[in-house]
Amino acid sequence: MKVAKKVLIHFLALVVFFFCISPLLLTLIGGILPDAALLSYPPKWFSMKPTLAYYKYIFLGIVPQAYEERGAMRGMITQEARQIPNSMLNSAIIAISVMGVNIVCGSMAAYAFARVRFRGKSATFLGIVMCRLLPAAALAVPFYLIVQAMGLLDTKIAIILVHSLLTLPFTVLILSVFFRRIPIDIEEAATVDGASRMQVFTKIVLPLSTASMVATGLFAFMLSYSEFLYSLILSGTDRTRTLSVAMAALSTNTDVAWGMLMAGVFITLIPSLILAILVWKFVVEGIILGALKY
Repeated sequence: MKVAKKVLIHFLALVVFFFCISPLLLTLIGGILPDAALLSYPPKWFSMKPTLAYYKYIFLGIVPQAYEERGAMRGMITQEARQIPNSMLNSAIIAISVMGVNIVCGSMAAYAFARVRFRGKSATFLGIVMCRLLPAAALAVPFYLIVQAMGLLDTKIAIILVHSLLTLPFTVLILSVFFRRIPIDIEEAATVDGASRMQVFTKIVLPLSTASMVATGLFAFMLSYSEFLYSLILSGTDRTRTLSVAMAALSTNTDVAWGMLMAGVFITLIPSLILAILVWKFVVEGIILGALKY
């Protein structure tokens, strides 16, 4: 029975693994195979040599040889795909800035809610957390009018500010819970030795909470990197268009080459894959070690 149970568990784990990784494999395969192989019936996916033509067009503007014939380029090879590199750079700049704002401002606010006593503390904390329960669409028009009044439409600063407001409640909630788990005796001992509140925060609390801060920072990065609604309404030109908006424009072109679309989707997944590795290596292991330490 034990052997059968282990076999069943491993089999189910493999099923879940292949179910999760199959979209990634399909986008990888679809981005390197010619459309003639993808659309063939019965399927002949591996009857033609893999090609990087779609990636060359996206990054270098080199039109695939299969579409150089007149009339074949219309729709199939779209200029929208050429926006992906610039949009990826815009998304990276915005998401990294949002991550920095969350780590700096979110950690200080969370420490204040975890350790400092002040009037209206519970109501303020509840208001910050509960504001994220509002639907994103309900705040779209107010945010747009505020940004318009500030003269920041079609700027990265506007998107960074709005994304920071959307992600800070999660950061404050998660970090405040973690800060409360740090033994108060450590901070009191430092205070007795003459350390100020800021010194306790920067030299004791922050080093002990590195794993949680990295986790919340990466979480804020992913939320900002994949956010679509506010990126769409606050960006108007290629200068500020994010990757999610560019991919939405590409996917709505019903005539675009399937290989081109799959290549674009795989490119958008690369930052997520890198962050997933970082989360496991620097966050999950750090949390486990922290739990063992305390």
